[in-house]
Amino acid sequence: MCGISGIVSFAPSDKLVSEVKLMTDSIWHRGPDGEGHWVDEKNQVALGHRRLSIIDLSENGNQPMHYLDRYSITFNGEIYNYIELKQQLTEAGYSFTSDTDTEVLLALFDQKKEDCLQDLDGMFAFAIWDSKDESLFCARDRFGEKPFHYCFHNNQFYFASEMKALWAVSVPKKKNERLFTHFEKTSSAHLPENINETFYEAIWRLEHGHWMKVKPDGSHEIQKYYDINWKKQDCKLNFEEACTEFNRLFQLSLTRRFRSDVPVGTSLSGGLDSSTIVCNMKQYAQQQQITPLTFSARFKDFKKDEGYFIQKVIEKTGFESRVTWPTGAEMAADMELLCYHQEEPFGSASIYAQYRVQKLAKEHHVTVLIDGQGADEILAGYISYYPEYLQSLFRTKPFFSSLRLREQYRFIDFHTPHTKLRKIAVKSLHYYEIRGRLNSGKDPKRLNEQLYNSTMRGPLQDLLRFADRNSMAHHREIRLPFLFHELVEFCFSLPDEYKLKLGWTKYIMRSTFKEILPEEICWRKEKVGFEPPQDTWLQSAGIKSSWQSYLLNHFE
Repeated sequence: MCGISGIVSFAPSDKLVSEVKLMTDSIWHRGPDGEGHWVDEKNQVALGHRRLSIIDLSENGNQPMHYLDRYSITFNGEIYNYIELKQQLTEAGYSFTSDTDTEVLLALFDQKKEDCLQDLDGMFAFAIWDSKDESLFCARDRFGEKPFHYCFHNNQFYFASEMKALWAVSVPKKKNERLFTHFEKTSSAHLPENINETFYEAIWRLEHGHWMKVKPDGSHEIQKYYDINWKKQDCKLNFEEACTEFNRLFQLSLTRRFRSDVPVGTSLSGGLDSSTIVCNMKQYAQQQQITPLTFSARFKDFKKDEGYFIQKVIEKTGFESRVTWPTGAEMAADMELLCYHQEEPFGSASIYAQYRVQKLAKEHHVTVLIDGQGADEILAGYISYYPEYLQSLFRTKPFFSSLRLREQYRFIDFHTPHTKLRKIAVKSLHYYEIRGRLNSGKDPKRLNEQLYNSTMRGPLQDLLRFADRNSMAHHREIRLPFLFHELVEFCFSLPDEYKLKLGWTKYIMRSTFKEILPEEICWRKEKVGFEPPQDTWLQSAGIKSSWQSYLLNHFE
């Protein structure tokens, strides 16, 4: 896990060394364990790197790294299946001088070029200069866990993990008024139709699941290499078989994400996702790199404080709990620093709670945290997904659409035990009945389509940005086992009723891990999320404006 930067100059420049050093200096927090800079012999390409040592802590892991007298790389992230890839490459005749995943990535790129991306299980943003081809190959992981920002300015191409590295070399910091206005009205930090747009004009983020190639003549191209086919729900497994396969893929993902030469712990909110991770980690706790510590944020005198559920997990696993208690006054005091690291507006004070959890992990010298992000988006964890499921049910189940209205209400009442979900179901049914659309033949928006939009185009992209900035602000690394692409694709192949059933969200996950989870968490009805007492915090800090207005004052 690191910070990367670089420049491709469309004419030779003797300023590249000083510029790339300014860029890496501005993101030192992403990699306090070392720095490196490299400029090609033609003075047209520069690569910079700040290192956070995770795998192979020796100097062999320093970057920029060079391979076969042809390739030079600056790499941020982790390739979780690098051990398996290294064995395959060794059998194919490649040799290695380090134990790093970086060198494995270089060898794989030599073997397959851009097709190497299909083989990677990981989170990454990297740039490889190919001196023979005279091109810079840049790529970002499938789901956008690691950032990659770029711009074209003064006859040069600049890229970096964070925008502050671009501003350090005088790239203009001009507000994108359209996106700022959009945020003020909606609290959304992106435009779904153009998620590579940032809050600052002429600075872009390379879209996840894409690669980019830049040449010193100024030409460039961008290609998509990954997407999810949300329409292909072709899983033929019965529910029990699907639970077995879900468990297999999750365990594979989890064990790969334990690979580390520094301590690995976990964040714990008390919700289903993080609790599932902690309870599964128990069986691996004897591994040397896993430390039985959980890190949580709690809120005094708040009705949605998750302390009860956190304690249930601790009792079940025997792990030790470490807790931070953020307050509104502390948030107000830290807001300038928080905004500095986030760089763009964010929708709620939950970002600050996450920021404090990462700080807590740093104080206890745990470098890597396993986290539960992604499960809600791939397994329909939010109540807001329920209307699409019900509308699809109304449309596609002949037995239901043939019922009289009174019978349909009874069906909903029986199969939807949660009061809030029942209200949503009745409202959805009423809406469609009035408009005569239940039997109209019009295909409603499908649940899988909404999950796809949430995962690839919507809220998850914001959450991943928040997590990256919060963790790197404290030199920590977050790893997300639910975003293993094979697991994600499997979940999208499942029938809707494996994800939502009888009013239960994430039904397959609850069923798979019901024996190892505390019952109070496995079959918990309410969905709290990672929610602090935001309104109380604002009032206690003497803030009378809306959250959006308060926040935007820090981005003036």
